[in-house]
Amino acid sequence: MRSVIIPLISGALFAIGLAVSGMTRPDKVIAFLDLTNAWDPSLAFVMAGAIGVYLPLHRLVLRRPQPLYGQRFAMPTRTVLDRRLIGGAALFGIGWGVSGFCPGPALASLGTSSWSVLTFVAAMLVGMLAHHSLFVTRASGSGS
Repeated sequence: MRSVIIPLISGALFAIGLAVSGMTRPDKVIAFLDLTNAWDPSLAFVMAGAIGVYLPLHRLVLRRPQPLYGQRFAMPTRTVLDRRLIGGAALFGIGWGVSGFCPGPALASLGTSSWSVLTFVAAMLVGMLAHHSLFVTRASGSGS
């Protein structure tokens, strides 16, 4: 039960933070990305605040011998910048710039039933399924 509750609370806290900061509004995100017109720096302050909370807590948590609700910490080990990583980052950035959404704010905005949100989430799900069928299934060797 704890394995479900902690991520649920974390996700809800993330969604509340996005809503309070206005980051679920695509016009606000696009205003941050548009450096030529009326640039809105508020997203930079939100990110700086998030880093300011995350960084010291991350270091503190990693001093523990193991997580509170797990056997071991799962930390990324790859350090190589390959074609797939750079291409995925570019695709993510283009999608964010064009739509004003990234996955977290889009999911947090689903309750609005806005067509732009629903379209973005549908396209995101199609992309996730395409990635899974093209890369994950092929890499695991299973045809299902």
